[in-house]
Amino acid sequence: MTSPSRPAVSSPSRLFFWSVASLLLLLTWDASGLDLTLARWFGSASGFALENHWFWRGVLHDNMRPLPWLFEGALLIGIARPVGPLRHLPASRRVQLALTTLLALLVVADIKLHSHTSCPWSLHEFGGVASHVSHWAWGVRDGGDGGCFPAGHASAGFAFVGGFFAFRHALPGTARRWLLGSMLAGLLLGLAQQVRGAHYMSHTLWTAWFCWASAATLDLGFTWLARLTSQKPRPVQAQAPGL
Repeated sequence: MTSPSRPAVSSPSRLFFWSVASLLLLLTWDASGLDLTLARWFGSASGFALENHWFWRGVLHDNMRPLPWLFEGALLIGIARPVGPLRHLPASRRVQLALTTLLALLVVADIKLHSHTSCPWSLHEFGGVASHVSHWAWGVRDGGDGGCFPAGHASAGFAFVGGFFAFRHALPGTARRWLLGSMLAGLLLGLAQQVRGAHYMSHTLWTAWFCWASAATLDLGFTWLARLTSQKPRPVQAQAPGL
């Protein structure tokens, strides 16, 4: 349990600050041109040597693909049958956790579906046919297959950042560990795709931000509903007339 003298949750102003600050850092990264610099570390005119490596593709890509959906299924079951730290959450927060993860996965998948950005391995520079075009150049095609922004595979880790928001109200220590774990998992999966030439670093970083923003938005809604419910007056029970 948290001490009464310490706030159990991060203040909304602090969360808003970090959301905006991280967004500004991402925009700075986009303008820096470092995406291509990092891609050149692993790629050459003959392509990406580690594209089909047993570890980067086999372990950290192919073997990981079903895990987020299995974990999401466990969270859905945990709404009715909570185990571990889920038992310390009210039902509404367990619903929030499951919905946040699902929302983040769907948001990233939907943006990818409408993206015209191609992957690094599709560029002329790395043996492909596409030209490098900013993923924010809406409607401009680069000559490749597109559908590569943001990093869908990294969302298998970042989507669970919603656990921070669900747990921060009751178990701030668990919330911080959940945040650290989901961020490290997302970065590792994003690195695997970076090494293979499947994504730029900005794709991974934007995935993290989209998942964070989705979780923060849903948390505001659930927090507002919780306050609204707690302020609702209880019905007055009629007293039986005296004999």
